[in-house]
Amino acid sequence: MELDHLAVSAATLEEAVAHVEDSLGVPMQPGGGHAVFGTHNQLLGLADGLYLEAIAIDPAATPQRSPRWFDLDRRTGPARITNWICRCDDLAAALDSAPQGAGEIVDLQRGNLSWQMAVPADGVLPFDNMFPALMQWHSPHPAAALTQQGCRLRRLHLSYPEAAALRAMLPLSDTRIEVVTGLAGFEAEFDTPHGVRVLQ
Repeated sequence: MELDHLAVSAATLEEAVAHVEDSLGVPMQPGGGHAVFGTHNQLLGLADGLYLEAIAIDPAATPQRSPRWFDLDRRTGPARITNWICRCDDLAAALDSAPQGAGEIVDLQRGNLSWQMAVPADGVLPFDNMFPALMQWHSPHPAAALTQQGCRLRRLHLSYPEAAALRAMLPLSDTRIEVVTGLAGFEAEFDTPHGVRVLQ
């Protein structure tokens, strides 16, 4: 299992994009829509094969499935990082060892991209959405087609009241990721053309 990307959500896509661009000082690229969940996104390519996703409910779309992924139906407050997504080579096997409620496999497609994502029936991932959404790509990875803006993830900081329990359920080793005890939330630190920037 490897870190794939981070998701920033907001009440509107414009708000999510503005939060990323204001925080990091670089522009995002157009993404597209997700018909199954009635959402749309924009993307920011990062070094090391990662990317950032700004995502929100598309008011012009009718979801084919609900609740939506990433707990977007209950999302409140300002734009912020709400989820991290990890890819694996065998999603079904990864779910066998994941905590209960990590989701059921949903087939997804956007343009020439195709993948499977584990989506909980209620949209809420384990550990109050602090457990990663699990996925498996069946197409070339989108990061390869994104324009690099000179940004690299330095650190992903996860805080959660039961940090030890969350840490024990994470089957990946990545020195950039740290899990500490505290109120549930994310903070990511990036190298950018403007120096080190923080995104929450």
